[in-house]
Amino acid sequence: MKTNKILAAALALAGSLTGAAYAQDDKPKFKFTPGGRILFDGALFTPHHDGFADGVAIPDIRLGGKATYGNWMAKIDVGYSFGKIGMKDVYIQYKFDDRNLLRGGYFVHQFGLQSATSSSMKPSFEAPLTDTYMNATGRNLGFMYLYDKGQFLATASVMFGTKITEHANDNGRVSVGGISRLLWRPLHSEGKVAQVGVSGWYQSAMHKSVTGEDGEKEVSKGYFDYSCNYPTRVDQITLLETKVDNARGVFKLSPEMLLSAGRFALEGQYYYMNINRKDGPAFISNGAYGLLRGLICGDSSYAYSSPDGGLATPKPKTLECVLGYNYTNANSNRAGIYGGISNDFSVTFNYYINKYMLARLRWSYTNVRGATEVPDNHVNIIEARVQFKF
Repeated sequence: MKTNKILAAALALAGSLTGAAYAQDDKPKFKFTPGGRILFDGALFTPHHDGFADGVAIPDIRLGGKATYGNWMAKIDVGYSFGKIGMKDVYIQYKFDDRNLLRGGYFVHQFGLQSATSSSMKPSFEAPLTDTYMNATGRNLGFMYLYDKGQFLATASVMFGTKITEHANDNGRVSVGGISRLLWRPLHSEGKVAQVGVSGWYQSAMHKSVTGEDGEKEVSKGYFDYSCNYPTRVDQITLLETKVDNARGVFKLSPEMLLSAGRFALEGQYYYMNINRKDGPAFISNGAYGLLRGLICGDSSYAYSSPDGGLATPKPKTLECVLGYNYTNANSNRAGIYGGISNDFSVTFNYYINKYMLARLRWSYTNVRGATEVPDNHVNIIEARVQFKF
């Protein structure tokens, strides 16, 4: 009896340290798993003009965790970057079975291949510039339903344009929209992947509360602001910038493709964005990217992550090479709005050291031309990253 009491006390202590409650029956167990990440970057730029400066940075520090209880799961992440603290993923999820789940909160809704990987796990070091410019995989408040079975994956989301740091009355009128991603994948096993899909997005215009000439609070006209920086976090320099006023709503469409055979994989995505306006022609922009991925040593084939609809992270001790190209056209002659036209070429080497650590080395050439607010420019960037993620 005394031995049993000692054993029970030891189990209780272990549960308090790990966040897990040990049950002796079939009742759900509560478990908390801490998580976090640290990124350490260094970058060199040539030529040195228009504000570029070589340097090092710690661009992202995260701390949070996941809590599970039966079919319920909750996640929270807090990030620190360049003196600013902000909330990242904050959501609650219910998994009906192995095929269906519902998620609600502040998170990245599935829209294209880039939603299959977190910001720190992009095979090309950073997300493609078109994806960042069109805010295709930014976080939004809302709900998402996911269906994942066999050859098909489908998601449907309701999202709200309200920022997590603002009250509804700060906007005056809340932006509301819907997002969906549909995939057909006749092959989706390790070493053999063939997948095509399309994502759609419609969202009403953004608004903000302003003070009128009579001193009373008013709701501003509809607008959308889209922009992205050069593909580095060591420096922060605007590459593309678009401000669209008198907006009614935005429509985005993005077909995608993913192929994988053995050590090689090819993925690509096209983006189309149309902002309808109350006065004047619509603003239309588009872009596309392609990635050719190859495993040099370690893993001999790419694995597949079914609920994410993308390739899984390679195993430890694997070296990967990624060749990438991205084109973005943020100029609209019809609307008379010129955010810039950009090309980006890149070569990235990823070494997956172990389960928690990753090292990257990347060269890229990026240019921009034809923008109203951003000067024509080009730059070569050599950057490296050491990442610890748990």
